[in-house]
Amino acid sequence: MSSIAAKAPERNDRGVVAALGRRVVPLAGILVFLLIWEVGVKVFKAPVYLLPPPTTIFRVFFDELPKLLHHGWVTTYEMLVGYGLAVAIALPLAIAITASARFDRFVMPTMLFFQVVPKIAIAPLFLVWFGVGTLPKVLVAFLISFFPIVIDAAVGLRSMSSEMNDLARSMGASRMQTFLQFRLPTSLPYLFSGLKVAATLAIAGAVVGEFVGADKGLGYLLLVTNSNLETPLMFATILALTIIGLVFFYAVEFLEKLLIPWHVSHRVREDAATM
Repeated sequence: MSSIAAKAPERNDRGVVAALGRRVVPLAGILVFLLIWEVGVKVFKAPVYLLPPPTTIFRVFFDELPKLLHHGWVTTYEMLVGYGLAVAIALPLAIAITASARFDRFVMPTMLFFQVVPKIAIAPLFLVWFGVGTLPKVLVAFLISFFPIVIDAAVGLRSMSSEMNDLARSMGASRMQTFLQFRLPTSLPYLFSGLKVAATLAIAGAVVGEFVGADKGLGYLLLVTNSNLETPLMFATILALTIIGLVFFYAVEFLEKLLIPWHVSHRVREDAATM
């Protein structure tokens, strides 16, 4: 018993070390990359308008933080509205697709057509139809993030095994009860996979819309800094876009951990941390 009790704190210490390692190692990789970048720029004496060092980029980022916050809020709003619209339309559509094979054959070619068409080619049409405003950017963000959600949600809704379906029938569950208590929980890992992919695409959609026509937003700021050769501010803008994308992605992942902590992907991480 004493040996078992002695091993328990040791396992806990290993878990803490492993958890710290999972956080420190990626950070160390980023720091090494930034250090190589900084030294390389100084050694080769690259001009600032071509490639500024990370220290200059971070300094400009904090100096221009009010401007970045102003434009960043615009881009974030367009991204969130487009993403929310994609979720609101994709989920009912995925349910309808899995419920009817005929509807699936009817609607899937149209969705595939809009997915294949480059969104940068559609964005000018939205500009002509809806003018220079928020709506064209929201629609581009919606189009880019819509397809991964509806496809992964449909795959998840179809993933319920025949054994689970037989279990639901043997318990006398109605069609709605089978959907809510069996089919929907089974589909959640697939759904969140699509939601995370779409989270990284939605901000790209908002920026693409701002590239075509805008007078505010981080995409607009990128165009202005590029035309004026303000390379440090352009890199600071890219850094702001990266931060927004990462925060949004990890927010969706946090929601996934809250709703499906039982999924194997989370259990594998926890087991690895305690080994």
